[in-house]
Amino acid sequence: MTSSSLAPGIRLVTSFSRDSWYRGFILLLTFFFYTAYHLSRKPISIVKSQLHRNCSFVIRPADLNVTDNDTWCDWAPFDQNNYQNLFGWLDNCFLVAYAIGMFFSGIFGERLPLRYYLTSGMLLSGLFTSLFGLGFYWNIHSLWYYCLMQALNGLVQTTGWPAVVTCVGNWFGKGKRGFIMGVWNSHTSVGNILGSLIAGAFVSSAWGLSFIVPGIIIASMGLICFFFLVERPEDVNCSLPQHHVDAEREPLLRNSTNTEEIFNNHTSAVVEATEEHAQAISFCGALRIPGVVEFSLCLMFAKLVSYTFLYWLPLYIANVAHFDPKGAGDMSTLFDVGGILGGILAGVISDYTGGRATTCCIMLIVAAPMLYLYNIFGQSGVSTTVGMLLLCGALVNGPYALITTAVSADLGTHECLRGNARALSTVTAIIDGTGSIGAAIGPLLAGLISPTGWNNVFYMLMSADVLACLLLSRLVFKEVRGWCGYTAPQRGFKEI
Repeated sequence: MTSSSLAPGIRLVTSFSRDSWYRGFILLLTFFFYTAYHLSRKPISIVKSQLHRNCSFVIRPADLNVTDNDTWCDWAPFDQNNYQNLFGWLDNCFLVAYAIGMFFSGIFGERLPLRYYLTSGMLLSGLFTSLFGLGFYWNIHSLWYYCLMQALNGLVQTTGWPAVVTCVGNWFGKGKRGFIMGVWNSHTSVGNILGSLIAGAFVSSAWGLSFIVPGIIIASMGLICFFFLVERPEDVNCSLPQHHVDAEREPLLRNSTNTEEIFNNHTSAVVEATEEHAQAISFCGALRIPGVVEFSLCLMFAKLVSYTFLYWLPLYIANVAHFDPKGAGDMSTLFDVGGILGGILAGVISDYTGGRATTCCIMLIVAAPMLYLYNIFGQSGVSTTVGMLLLCGALVNGPYALITTAVSADLGTHECLRGNARALSTVTAIIDGTGSIGAAIGPLLAGLISPTGWNNVFYMLMSADVLACLLLSRLVFKEVRGWCGYTAPQRGFKEI
């Protein structure tokens, strides 16, 4: 039978090699894994508006005997006047534990089997997420219980990001591009959207299920990870990923008359062997990679803005636009839809221009006034709200997505590492761990500032965007000089 007589679907399937199928499978699998991680983080932001409500708008059962008409429908201990501060501390328990654990998680991710590491992390995250929701059925009203569950969940959730990035790095080597990583990184926003929709489906009837169902989902993904994840291509006799020239070296190589000699087959084999036997990089060694410090500090302020929206946007919409908890949660998903588009757009632009820092800087500059406009005009109509949420989500999450994916991949496989690709997990953990400090500070500040007015919260977010932009100024200046034809001398590993 000739190939022309085969069904079109079969021809399509057989046109891909065994290596391509495995790589596609791992990319899809890690996408689902990290979607589950973010799906289990989102419910707390949806449930906040249910834990403390305006009881005057709620119909009180006739047989309910209450002593306080203002807080009868609230869930203690969040029925107090300082409920916003309590929500801030609740968020902070998760985020501080996450930030601290992230600096150690990258080290573990390079030295432990990724399949067991991810499996245990997802199973434990499912347990602690569900235990938070069981507080509803067990009638628990202790703030310490909910803070403890949040802190433990934040700690085990650090297993996710360095592990999935390392796994993708094992299969795809240095051939990453901003567009591909931007599409793959949409798992963050997809997880937030699904988490909002799932939590919103139960929040008004039994808010405990808003946590239990996502907990079951991430635990199930942990079991799938145990049975199906393949850490390295050599484990299933697939070819090792081809190593591509680093973007920073391309101008230098174009001017070299010995390009063939530098990148002949023998050299490629030596580099490949070096990577296989190289030792994992130290924490201080990763900090010395050019650009790591700047992008880490930039992400700290960019993530401050992103996570403040993650944890407080549904409550803001409920308070300002007077949506019910489910409606506010559904509306907040538009911010994450914009985040998907922004991440892909940032990747495409940075690929085309070659300026990762400049792309981030421009988006951060535009984001600051857009946040102000959203606060002033964002609730004037449904169409305006939708458009502003999409635009703000793209501008806020675009730089965040670019730094945590393509930038981390670039720095983790920097030319100064001399072919040692095992730095990827540590570099990723440093960048995301530093960013998580901002993620912890943002929701806490929002909880402390919001009683003084939502305008002040937005001023804080705008200031963070400006600071994130300023921290990239040196790298932007370097990229602009490169576009103008100036080539800086290669000064080696210590140039930062």
